[in-house]
Amino acid sequence: MGFQETFKALSDSVRRDILQYLKEGKMSAGEISEKFDMTGATISYHLSVLKKAELVREERVKNFIYYELNTSVFEEIMIWFSHLGGKTSEKISNEDVVHFDEGEENGK
Repeated sequence: MGFQETFKALSDSVRRDILQYLKEGKMSAGEISEKFDMTGATISYHLSVLKKAELVREERVKNFIYYELNTSVFEEIMIWFSHLGGKTSEKISNEDVVHFDEGEENGK
């Protein structure tokens, strides 16, 4: 998971609404589409962005695909945020920095 994909996915209000609906439990793509006044293709695009960011998982059951939240990604984000408020920049050592993706040190 990369933060760039995560924050891109969270930047769109439709995708945030989809996440809110999925908070209640698994939903099929059709059930999600019913909540919005947009085409199925548009909902499919938003779901693919959420999947790429690993914010949702999909499960195929017969002819349906069900989506659910991937709470582990949200937990990682919350841990990262909690580390931001814990120390001033003078007190932070390299061991204190949480890196979620290899090679993303120093903003790379």
